[in-house]
Amino acid sequence: MTLAMAKAPPPPLGFLFTDPAHLIACGFGSGLSRFAPGTAGTAFAWACYPLLRPLFTTDLLFLAALAVMFVLGVIVCDITGRHLGVSDHGSIVWDEIVPFWLVLMFTPADLAWQLMAFLIFRFFDIVKPPPARWFDTQVKNGFGVMMDDLVAAGYTLLALAALKNIADHLL
Repeated sequence: MTLAMAKAPPPPLGFLFTDPAHLIACGFGSGLSRFAPGTAGTAFAWACYPLLRPLFTTDLLFLAALAVMFVLGVIVCDITGRHLGVSDHGSIVWDEIVPFWLVLMFTPADLAWQLMAFLIFRFFDIVKPPPARWFDTQVKNGFGVMMDDLVAAGYTLLALAALKNIADHLL
């Protein structure tokens, strides 16, 4: 997200209800935070995960649901970005939510590990290592919005795997 996008003020609450895409893309209101909306969206994902995950009886079903939610995200983020006039407006947080659910799926169910996952994901989402930055700067549509955070999720999972490997060898 560029500085101009990060500084764009959130839309009014009523914006959420003008189109179902806006409600979803803005994380059911979590993206309307005036302070760090991406972090608020990620926190929303973390808070919802324990309610969402039990709805799926297998990991494969949950992965399939995440894939559907990713595709939905491409559509709703594109619609909402066009309506806001900024493809990756700060209030659009579905791109944080779905990838962070993927991260949590592979994170131990321990609060310390989940907090570490949260912090690492936020780091990679902000820093945008390659190819995340390319998607963020070059692909100005819903796909680009969703992909840069999926890349951040991949980096997060690699970092968590490395930390778990180190922790396993030290203990």
